Amino acid sequence: MTRLALVMIARDEAHQIARALKSAKPFVDAMIVLDTGSVDGTQAIARACGAEVHDFAWCDDFAAARNASLALSPADWNLVLDADEWIESGGEALAELEPDAMGWVRRDNQLEDEAVSQTWIPRVLPKGVRYEGRIHEQPVGLERGVRLPVLLGHDGFTAESLARKGDRNEVLLMADLQDHPQDPYLWFQLAKEHQVRGHPPQAALCFTEALRLAPSGAPWRHSLVVRGLTALKDAGRLEEARALAEAERDAWDGSPDFHFAVGNLYLDCAMADPERAVSDLLPVAEAAWKRCLEIGEQPHLDGAVRGRGSFMAAHNLTTLYETFGPPEAAATYRVLAARR
Repeated sequence: MTRLALVMIARDEAHQIARALKSAKPFVDAMIVLDTGSVDGTQAIARACGAEVHDFAWCDDFAAARNASLALSPADWNLVLDADEWIESGGEALAELEPDAMGWVRRDNQLEDEAVSQTWIPRVLPKGVRYEGRIHEQPVGLERGVRLPVLLGHDGFTAESLARKGDRNEVLLMADLQDHPQDPYLWFQLAKEHQVRGHPPQAALCFTEALRLAPSGAPWRHSLVVRGLTALKDAGRLEEARALAEAERDAWDGSPDFHFAVGNLYLDCAMADPERAVSDLLPVAEAAWKRCLEIGEQPHLDGAVRGRGSFMAAHNLTTLYETFGPPEAAATYRVLAARR
């Protein structure tokens, strides 16, 4: 009997698929790769790594491909990985899984400038669970989830990886939104797409719509609020950003990411209003970054970025004190900023 299988969909991933498969092989009983139209060496590499490879005619629907791959698995449990992911640590935890629950794992997303964002995603699925959604598909059929001490690495958000994907994600998200215009998760994903591609006005518009529609208990609410604050700031919609920060302050007082975004927001407000900068606005930024250090890192929060509770906040305080004094404070925080 096959207890746990790795299940993957892939296309033209010859440059990285071996990394993903080799990281999972020690912890699974079988590996299944569903190829959606590769013209490079993806299939040969996957077979050389020990995977069973099947073909699938791509139909602009990620859920359809995911479900076709899951249908090929004989396992009681399926570990779902993409080719740009790999098991960084904790694979031993896959030996003991709770019945009737999806396993959520933490994924560290490598960003530009060595930044790392941390996301919790359901990737260990009991047999029978299937996906819905043309893109940014989600598993359905089982409500209960358990966080596992499994850490995935991911480099699919780097500029090089985004360039390979082109505008595929945006096109599919727009198609999904035509069918489901009131879905906040789709608006959130489209907002993130615009944000990572450097389109502040479009990102702000989509984040605003996602915030309007999203329930307060959405598991991705923390990331939505923090990224929404940044998008509104970057689009120059400073008063709207300040209103959002005030409305969400009580909910996220324990989040360094929230306070980091608030500090950055008030720095921009100070630059836009020099007369009030020193007396009213910069003190708010200073207090926000200090609050980040009081809280410390909180990787359990979805969308948390490593450093906002430590060296990134200290760096901002160092810059603030180097500019406005006192110099001894700048020296203190400079030391903290160096502790990565």
